Amino acid sequence: MRKLLLATAACIMAAGVASAEDVKIGVSFGFTGPLESMSPNMLKSVEMAAKEISDSGKFLDGSKISIVKADSTCTDAAAAVAGVERLVTSDHVKGIVGGMCSGETIASLEKVGVPNGVVMISPSATSPALSTIDSKGYFYRTSPSDARQGDVMADITLEHGIKSVAVTYTNNDYGKGLADSFVKAYEAKGGKVTINTAHDDGKADYSAEVAALAAAGGDALVVAGYVDQGGSGIVQGALDTGAFSTFVFPDGMISQVLVTKFGKSLETSFGQNPSAEGEGHDKFMEMAKADGFDGSSAFAGETYDATALIALAMQAAKSSDPKVYKDKIMDIANAPGEKIYAGELAKGLELLAEGKDIDYVGATSVELLPPGETAGVYREVDFKGGTMNVVKYR
Repeated sequence: MRKLLLATAACIMAAGVASAEDVKIGVSFGFTGPLESMSPNMLKSVEMAAKEISDSGKFLDGSKISIVKADSTCTDAAAAVAGVERLVTSDHVKGIVGGMCSGETIASLEKVGVPNGVVMISPSATSPALSTIDSKGYFYRTSPSDARQGDVMADITLEHGIKSVAVTYTNNDYGKGLADSFVKAYEAKGGKVTINTAHDDGKADYSAEVAALAAAGGDALVVAGYVDQGGSGIVQGALDTGAFSTFVFPDGMISQVLVTKFGKSLETSFGQNPSAEGEGHDKFMEMAKADGFDGSSAFAGETYDATALIALAMQAAKSSDPKVYKDKIMDIANAPGEKIYAGELAKGLELLAEGKDIDYVGATSVELLPPGETAGVYREVDFKGGTMNVVKYR
């Protein structure tokens, strides 16, 4: 009898081991390019969530998550597509956190993600164009569309008493979509746009662009660009020539790098980026600090949440197959169910294993609306005293 019990136990243990997987999740970020300074903390957020899930021992019968990276460059669509294709066809990832920038995300989704049936959740691609793509249920994002950011930015700008602005945007889907959204909202609310013009990244000299902006004039300059590339080049040129002293910055410019480069020269400037407040946000900040990185950096919380959603959806579906778990993402991200905050992924996994509902709140107050994107909370910041300061959330 004792031998029979031992043999039965051994079979059960063997079955448990056999059912566990090494679940590969891809990360497609711009590790080089115009937002490369944001990528390290975003990657650390992925790794922190993956470790929390793996260490719980509750994920898909003891499965572990391993991370595989691809450099999207953020702006080179061909490079991004090649990287994502490698993640899918060679590395056999079960889901992708990414892309990072809008244009390359659109290309990767349409050419690789949808045709191969692989879930992509972007923490930072914000173009309104992504709202209308027929993704067949394979695309989601934890950052809000720039259709909302443009409206929020218009409100903040007018509240600062800025009645007229010049606008420059990086010449891609992100920049044009955001600029158009802002201009439409700002003018509808009574503001005047003196010029709305594109700039290219990667140039050594932006004097011609700055001259055109200065000629148009305005109370402030809206810079819808990238902090590691043309956006900062425009700001430097404007400061050097005295063309503008007040700047309005959206999410692609909100970074500690901006403060390091320009410091007290931004005394009257301001901006906003997706962020959150509350229990989940506070816990995420504590976790990030313990893990050695800045949780307040742009899109860090959104990245943690994107990673968590993939794993929790797999648990809800009892499968790592993206064709199966994609249909669970909206369910776990919204009510009804027990609220799950950052740092509570083990609890979420356990509840799902028991067949119970969860409402994933995470680090950024996740609530997904059709077609799979968050309405979003924005953090307004200013740069008084040469530092980046949180003014309020909206």
